[in-house]
Amino acid sequence: MNTMKQFVACVCALGIAATLGQTLGQAQDIPDRPEKLTFPPLVYDPPKPADYRTVLKSGVVVYIYPDRERPLIDLTIHIKGGSHLDPKGKEGLAALTGSLMARGGIPSKPADELDEELEFLAARLSSSLSGLNGSVSLNLLSKDVGRGFEILRAIIAAPSFQEDKLALRKTQTLQGLKQRNDNSSSIESRERAHLGYGDDFWYNRHVTAASIESIRREDLLAFHHKWVHPKNFVVSISGDFDREEMIRRLNGVFARWPHEGEKAPAVPQKMKYGRPGVYIVDKDVNQGRVSIIMPGIRWDDPDYYAIQVMNDILGGGGFTSRITNRVRSDEGLAYSARSAFPGGGHYPIVFRAGFQSKSRTVAYATSIVLEEIKRIKDEPVTAEELLTAKKSFTDTFPNNFSSPAQVVTQFAEDELIGRFASQPGYWTKYRDQIEAVDIKAVQRVAKRRLDLAKAIVLIVGQKDEILKGHPDHPVKLERLTRGGVTELPMRDPLTMQPLK
Repeated sequence: MNTMKQFVACVCALGIAATLGQTLGQAQDIPDRPEKLTFPPLVYDPPKPADYRTVLKSGVVVYIYPDRERPLIDLTIHIKGGSHLDPKGKEGLAALTGSLMARGGIPSKPADELDEELEFLAARLSSSLSGLNGSVSLNLLSKDVGRGFEILRAIIAAPSFQEDKLALRKTQTLQGLKQRNDNSSSIESRERAHLGYGDDFWYNRHVTAASIESIRREDLLAFHHKWVHPKNFVVSISGDFDREEMIRRLNGVFARWPHEGEKAPAVPQKMKYGRPGVYIVDKDVNQGRVSIIMPGIRWDDPDYYAIQVMNDILGGGGFTSRITNRVRSDEGLAYSARSAFPGGGHYPIVFRAGFQSKSRTVAYATSIVLEEIKRIKDEPVTAEELLTAKKSFTDTFPNNFSSPAQVVTQFAEDELIGRFASQPGYWTKYRDQIEAVDIKAVQRVAKRRLDLAKAIVLIVGQKDEILKGHPDHPVKLERLTRGGVTELPMRDPLTMQPLK
């Protein structure tokens, strides 16, 4: 017995010694400074959309990803069409239709009973038709898929749109309209859209009290029958199921549609960019809210990748970007200052740089942002800035596909904007396109796309205090852009007409 104990002790001692030796060896390999750490290159091959794509008998495109890790199913029906389909005088119809598909009852159950059943099933069901595209989403336990899909079929094919739920939703919407001018950020985003795209752009056809009050249940039924149809569906689904069995179930959900329906038209592109200048909306708030805008791009613009890298250096890269460092870190004029130059999925989205600052420092902070825009046009960026920006895209690239639900959702959204049809290898080539951007390309797109002659500065805040400027930084707003300073009137929250 003692011999055995001695043997075990000896083995343990040898193991500990070996572990300590290995640990000491590893410790000797650890550099003395963090910047000396080296890592092997990241090897990651993105999923290919064709591997997940299938077309149902109804013509509905489905992106499907079986995943047995959890006993759940995540499904979204992406619907082509949204608020741009609202008939004139019925603005808000798409939004009401979308919200009440899931909350307005079905032929076999009134709304409240349906909510109770969904709660009993621990299922989440939501629907929307506001914005550019709509959706119906269902999350439930895989064991309840049979009943869940019966409910899903009912709300997309034959929602009841109960009168009492419609009346409630209209009342809630009208209450929301009354609060439109309470928040300066809402005013800023609204007026920015008018300046960037024009009063006649579809997005600027605002919901009003009159348009909401004019909507009846018959309008919801007509809108639903016309646009909520498999012709306009793209499905993403992941979770605990067999692929072929799920395809069979989905074929059943979309079979024998009760309404003819129409294919949704493309999102309208007609827009009119505003006159350059400084525009002020007078509102009594603690800080002035500023947006600097210039004409934008779509996602398929040939300069898209160079623009993304350029914007990351300018203001999109957080604490590594120039605007953030100048306005926030160096001058302490704003808690957050940044820029965005997104490629719009359906239409060009304007470039925007923005921040909030005390009223007296608004003009000075705006001048700094404009200086940084001019500098990135006039001077080449550094090699270090370029490397940091490109790594921010390539190192975080796998995050686009971090879960099965994210994979199929991303591919379904690509389907909606036509990316799969026109660039099926988009994600495979993405990092190479970013890596190909060089210093010359950054300066070229900055010169071409950041046109300060077209700059529009929108300010929401205390007009008189903002116009005074700061005594230590005598910057005049009227000298920052072409076009002078114009005061924009506040809009009546119920009619959206400018107030005198």
